[in-house]
Amino acid sequence: MFKTPLRSFSVAAKQSLKIGLIPADGIGKEVIPAAKAAIIALGSDIPKPEFIDLVAGWETFTRTGVALPDETVEILRNECDCALFGSVSSPSRKVVGYSSPIVALRKKLDLYANIRPVVSVAPEVDQKPAVDLIVVRENTECLYVKEETLIDTPNGKEARASRLITERASRRIGQMAFQLANARPRKHLTIIHKSNVLSVTDGLFRETVRGIKSLPANDGKFNGVTIAEQLVDSAVYRLFREPEIFDVMVAPNLYGDIISDAAAALVGSLGLIPSINAGDNFVMGEPVHGSAPDIEGKGIANPLASIRSAALMLRHLGYTEGADRLDLAVNQVIREGRFLTPDLKGTSTTEEVLQAVLSKI
Repeated sequence: MFKTPLRSFSVAAKQSLKIGLIPADGIGKEVIPAAKAAIIALGSDIPKPEFIDLVAGWETFTRTGVALPDETVEILRNECDCALFGSVSSPSRKVVGYSSPIVALRKKLDLYANIRPVVSVAPEVDQKPAVDLIVVRENTECLYVKEETLIDTPNGKEARASRLITERASRRIGQMAFQLANARPRKHLTIIHKSNVLSVTDGLFRETVRGIKSLPANDGKFNGVTIAEQLVDSAVYRLFREPEIFDVMVAPNLYGDIISDAAAALVGSLGLIPSINAGDNFVMGEPVHGSAPDIEGKGIANPLASIRSAALMLRHLGYTEGADRLDLAVNQVIREGRFLTPDLKGTSTTEEVLQAVLSKI
């Protein structure tokens, strides 16, 4: 993962750290409390945490007619230093008035970077992990601008979706990806695209990211970073065949979403993969897994991704010692293998795994 903060947001001198909690739907209501407990267990390694409970999601929409209340956004903007988000149960069909609150939050708070480390836990502490990569996903545009039309034609219905790629967004995510790559031992960055087919949109993304190195503002600071390119379809193939070739991968929104979910299979479960949604003024941790309605309420959801997301969030804010303690505790629990949830072929409950992590912190 990354070991140094990318931005600090000037929170280090605070007497308390105000953290918004948005469990949202499904197992989010089970794993976000686990992340909260892990943060509390850090004690003096971080300022006294104050948690603010907030709502968003499909269940909120069915209850109130609004998936992302204005109050939630305003409290995050004006009162919180950071946040943790759980999961969303978005319907697969179109529902009038509903749109994904996590997509909306990323845009409203300008959280333009979704950073998703995928790291395996080596059998021995001093061994290198077999998989150690970061997917850096542009978070605000691509097909996720949700500009779709459906019309009737003489040949039947016709659906179209508009895809947006801008130089500004590509430059911002490219800068973030270069910073991450430059801080890692290999200093290697792979640009993911499909510009052999989408020569205009992916072409702009590819050329903009490649140009980050030569920007006058960077003044040679990324000269040690090597650049590779990979078409998105072959990137997925090579992830499974030879994951060791990847270090930091930067991709437009949709490709980054798909690649990071696929990469989770390399380390055993989506229940292990954390992420942060990061901008220049705010950061929000978010486990990569979905709302998992098939196991909701059964007490067997894996809390490790949410705890790792809390660690990523703290690291991004500059609290590296606390983040290290969370990561080390999670890794010890995985390495010992005594307390694992069913997604990792274990028989433990969410609470048993959480207690195992807390005992290691």
